[in-house]
Amino acid sequence: MVMSLGSCRVALLAMLVATTTLAPLHAQDAASSQPAAAHSKSGASPGKAAASEPDQHRLPPDSITKHTLALPGRSLSFTATAGTIRLFNDKNEPQADIATTAYQLDNTDARTRPVTFLFNGGPGASSAWLQLGAAGPWRLPLAGDAASASATPALLPNAETWLDFTDLVFIDPVGTGYSRFVADGEDVRKRFYSVEGDVAALSLVIRRWLEQHDRLLSPKYVAGESYGGIRGPRVVRDLQTKQGVGIKGLILVSPVMDFRELSGSSLLQYVTRLPSMAAVARQQKGPVTRAAMADVEAYARGEYLADLVKGEADQDATTRLSDRVAALTGIDKTVSRRLAGRFDTSEFQREFARASGKVTGRFDGSVQGLDPFPDSSDGQFGDPSADALIAPLTSAAVDLTRNKLNWRPSGSYQLLNGAVSGQWDFGRGRHPVESITQLREILAVDPKLRVLVTGGLYDLAAPYFGNQIVLDQLPPTLAQNRVSLIVYPGGHMFYADDPSRQALRDDVKAMMK
Repeated sequence: MVMSLGSCRVALLAMLVATTTLAPLHAQDAASSQPAAAHSKSGASPGKAAASEPDQHRLPPDSITKHTLALPGRSLSFTATAGTIRLFNDKNEPQADIATTAYQLDNTDARTRPVTFLFNGGPGASSAWLQLGAAGPWRLPLAGDAASASATPALLPNAETWLDFTDLVFIDPVGTGYSRFVADGEDVRKRFYSVEGDVAALSLVIRRWLEQHDRLLSPKYVAGESYGGIRGPRVVRDLQTKQGVGIKGLILVSPVMDFRELSGSSLLQYVTRLPSMAAVARQQKGPVTRAAMADVEAYARGEYLADLVKGEADQDATTRLSDRVAALTGIDKTVSRRLAGRFDTSEFQREFARASGKVTGRFDGSVQGLDPFPDSSDGQFGDPSADALIAPLTSAAVDLTRNKLNWRPSGSYQLLNGAVSGQWDFGRGRHPVESITQLREILAVDPKLRVLVTGGLYDLAAPYFGNQIVLDQLPPTLAQNRVSLIVYPGGHMFYADDPSRQALRDDVKAMMK
């Protein structure tokens, strides 16, 4: 649905658009630029007039459907809208169509009803992970026997949906889901496949959705997963200062917020991984909680770090830390000494269950899979905790879009697009990308803003302890009673675990209250 804009409002919109970073972008919903006949919400063909436009890649008009979901102890009636927002450059030339899927609870007051905008990471990941794994009205089981490439991709009503307490808008950045470029040229791709261009596009989509649905007065939240830890604080900052939209809360799910600590020669990369590796080892014997990892966390930021700093030149320190790491992680002492107690994630994946011919999951270390090349001297394996989910999750997302939501785009649905991550511009210079700067800024500019950071104990891709260390550096004047880190049993997608998904829902609900 498109709002009517008077000439004064159009002028104001143009002023706001001019502040967008990089080559300025502006937007409108894709359906609004089509002829009147194209406004059918049934996914019908837009007709001959649209065919003459220089955008043969156009997605179909928005589809609006009504649903009632029977859940334990309650019934939810809501309106779903699957559609697009088109982005233009400063010459009014179409650049990209961004697909969104929105769920709005019926019979509510839009002025007081929260709305949350959700996106995943990658870069190159669609929002299906959060939508169908955690927050949306329908859920695809992602654990146990369901974590199989050949599992039936049948969606279930999601008892842990966030729709009870907030409307939901899932955004697929260009190149993911059904979102796509409508303009050719390397310059267009470079703009969108960059840290700043991506943030500019996402924040503009959020503002335009709010305008189109008359939700500017609603309490607004942003949620991002994984690389969403880079996107999230930057998007909120862009909304605050360039788009004129205030955000009440930021939710980060298994985020990476600072690449400086996870790469290069930083010794902190080993410190951040150790508690997760030890948690993986301990869960082999039974359930593990964050509290049970207190001894490993204390060692990691204490004696372990002190011995790391001494370097391999200090043989006593190296032997001491190598043997302690072997004891904590279950890695053979000989292997630990050979690696000087400094495990890369892929080395831990290969060595932890090597004796049984298995490899350990990167996104979830509690998951093990068969090593396709157990006799190889190199680690030639995928991720047993994620690769098997691609097929069922993709099929479920396509089935949901086409059959439940009655929106039928042409082309392939991109759950994980490696071409996006392969072309991504993380920036140049001496400092790897981070969002801690923007996190400080958004907390400073709005004393009422709250931030909830979450993570899984067995996540080796974005270790929870790395986020703990990063958040501990925030000044108490910014973080006290406003920033929290909660860690759940599970991996990167810890919401695959039923109790963890339930706890996440409760924690998000409590934050919004």
